Amino acid sequence: MDETKILVNTIIEALQEKKGKKIVTMNLSKLEGSICQYFIICQGNTPTQVSALSDAVWDLVSNRLHEKPMGAVGMQEAQWIAMDYGTVMIHIFVPAIRAYYNLELLWADAEINEIPD
Repeated sequence: MDETKILVNTIIEALQEKKGKKIVTMNLSKLEGSICQYFIICQGNTPTQVSALSDAVWDLVSNRLHEKPMGAVGMQEAQWIAMDYGTVMIHIFVPAIRAYYNLELLWADAEINEIPD
């Protein structure tokens, strides 16, 4: 298994441990001009849960894979937190913001995989 898939699986594990909902992976690697290989999209019910989800990703990836995100934004408001691991970008939303931006539709040409709750 390559490093990117290990990273994706570790992120999914962290999100599931904190009860992240509607987790989706989007394989962008075959799309011309994509900014990374994978998007992982998830939601929490409240800003507190969104924050807890991002903390869980940060902690598990850091402890297990010894990687930290190149950047993370949205931590203060915790309505939409984006974390950039280079080959993988994670987007953690509250439901209303996820529905408004609808990233799955914007990147509809990607291979989309829904992870069961």
